[in-house]
Amino acid sequence: MSNVLVVAEMLDGHVRKSTHSAITFARKATAGGGTFSILVIGAGAQAASGELAAYGAQKILVADDASLKNYICERFAPTVAAVAKAGSFDVVTATASSYGKDLLPRVAAKLGAGYAPDISDVTPAGGKLSYKRPMYAGNAYGHAELTTAIQVVSPRQSEFAAAEPSGGASPSEVVAVTPPDAAASRVEFVSMESAKSERPDLGEARVIVSGGRALKEQFAQVLDPLANALGAAVGASRAACDAGYAPAELQVGQTGRVVAPALYFAIGISGAIQHLAGMKGSKTIVAINKDAEAPIFQVADYGLVADLFQAVPELVTEIKKVL
Repeated sequence: MSNVLVVAEMLDGHVRKSTHSAITFARKATAGGGTFSILVIGAGAQAASGELAAYGAQKILVADDASLKNYICERFAPTVAAVAKAGSFDVVTATASSYGKDLLPRVAAKLGAGYAPDISDVTPAGGKLSYKRPMYAGNAYGHAELTTAIQVVSPRQSEFAAAEPSGGASPSEVVAVTPPDAAASRVEFVSMESAKSERPDLGEARVIVSGGRALKEQFAQVLDPLANALGAAVGASRAACDAGYAPAELQVGQTGRVVAPALYFAIGISGAIQHLAGMKGSKTIVAINKDAEAPIFQVADYGLVADLFQAVPELVTEIKKVL
């Protein structure tokens, strides 16, 4: 039996969708017995906590304080660790986003806990939890068990579907904010600069249209009409980003974003192993490439060997006819 503490991620006063994947992990981890609670931490947490009341948590724990207005790991980690100890939780989790990857290692250090990052599955059996984790760019998987009293785990958002409300209303409880680490005095929040787009975030999009270096300077000219027609997010290969055809925040792959949308278009992308590691979990993959031997066709559900500069505009025309 395992009791799980889910640490919610907030942005602009609302709970991010990535938190719903952590809830799915918690539900699966407690399938063999136990409960899960959700910690909403940050300035405005009280108002945001209502967004999670219907997801079946035993409690919604709220740490709301003006000192937590801007995320700094050294300010958040002490409270998360204190709540985990006070509540006798066996597992602490947050999705493996930039937030979770930054926060959880410090929480683990404070708790003296084993840390399993970027897991793709969890199996409760015999009173223990076994974690499945991708290795070698997803070409192999390892299975691990943590032996510490408290375990810290970050599940991949692309591997755990966003949880749906389960009904009911979880009770809310205010928890105290723990004083920050001494290191917090040496860290200053300067500003948040985020790209504003009407398109969905890569990690949350149901459809992604990605392009490779073959698009060259016409990257946006070719892909934007298709993305607009499908209401899709736009992604890119590392080669396209390195060449300056697309901004770095659009990179999909081992060193970029790991995604698993319902539909993924790989346009002018050869299918290097590093890119496949970031998108091969997609439910349906469509590849367009003039090279019939491109590795991307080995993982694609649908493949079109064609000149992308001709094929994509024709595809957009046909899509518009049926939408």
